[in-house]
Amino acid sequence: MLRIFDENATKKPTNLSVNSDLLSKARKQKINLSATLEHALESELRKTEREKWLSNNKKAIDSLNKLVEKNGLFSDKYRNF
Repeated sequence: MLRIFDENATKKPTNLSVNSDLLSKARKQKINLSATLEHALESELRKTEREKWLSNNKKAIDSLNKLVEKNGLFSDKYRNF
């Protein structure tokens, strides 16, 4: 999967507030908190970037969908399914 951030960037210490019970249970399971947070942040960034892209391109997407509804796809005559 293509990364949306620089994996080689330096790490930066950060203070967070986390539910104490959740933190305790995660530590008991030896969950890597930094890696888990990075994964969650990347997932959220992908989600928000996708939503932003769709919003910015809504007019073009709608126009293309209308064109396809009216005329079909250029490749329709070559498709076997």
